[in-house]
Amino acid sequence: MINRESNEVGVVGLGLMGCSIVAALLMRGYKVIAVAPLESDLELAPRRILHALQESFKQGIHHHDVAMLESNVRFTKNYVDLRNCFFVSECVVENVDIKKNVYALIESSVSDNTIITTNTSAIPITILQTTVKHPERFMGMHWAEPAFTTPFLEIICGPKTDILLAEDVYKIASSWGKEPTLVRKDIRGFITNRLMYAMFREGFNLVENGYATIDDVDRACRNDAGHWMTFCGMFRFMDLTGLQAYHHVIRELFPTLSNQTETPRLIDDIAKAGGNGITNGNGFYKYSKEEAAAWEKAFEEFSYDINSLASKYPGNLVEERLKKKHTSD
Repeated sequence: MINRESNEVGVVGLGLMGCSIVAALLMRGYKVIAVAPLESDLELAPRRILHALQESFKQGIHHHDVAMLESNVRFTKNYVDLRNCFFVSECVVENVDIKKNVYALIESSVSDNTIITTNTSAIPITILQTTVKHPERFMGMHWAEPAFTTPFLEIICGPKTDILLAEDVYKIASSWGKEPTLVRKDIRGFITNRLMYAMFREGFNLVENGYATIDDVDRACRNDAGHWMTFCGMFRFMDLTGLQAYHHVIRELFPTLSNQTETPRLIDDIAKAGGNGITNGNGFYKYSKEEAAAWEKAFEEFSYDINSLASKYPGNLVEERLKKKHTSD
């Protein structure tokens, strides 16, 4: 049962994603206990979170006093400070052993009713659930970056998750302005990553086999799927633009798509050389410090702009329009 009397939530791990989740929860009126497993997080996180709060206020994402929101976060290295939280989000690195140690520290500090979630993108909930004492209250909660500008959220059940509890979490997340997906059966990568990485695999295949350059693939994504995906998903898009045509193309195209299972050499070589994109200027593209900062700023601006546009076309848009029409008739 969720402790609805508590207004405290916890976030463990204050990297880019953890800070983004802290900011999103602050904007929804919670008091946030922000636990930093790494000393460096205590230096960087407050500035990141404050910037998110300030910029989101300017962009109309929230209308709260920024200083008041800032006062509602408590930075700490002590897990015991999570004791009054009704919900804790774990956002540490994608390593089962590290996460297991973090869960032990969380569980030793919170009540047996506290919901514990993981923001993992790659590790099945089924595996992580074996590392906790109370698997029934453990589930995945997969956010997107920036967490405070997108309606995306996946809530993923493991085989031992209490489904009624997951449904309650789904309702709570809906009240945050999210359009969450409740994944009732665990699968590696969940929904969005399985779709996205299938596209990534084909992109690598096209570049590595000389059909297109990196820039060609990026341009194709931006100017086709990038235009309609904010409005609707792939099945609705096929309905809108002619299902019969897709049926024909699928028969001809599916047999030719990549089914490669090994890591593409294109990303493997960059990663093994230490490349990390704009973080250190070495990725699929090369970046000077000035270029990296400009891309980071442009992505931030785009995130707010696309949120503003997408909010005009929510998932229940047609349902609400028809409801109003029928009410007025």
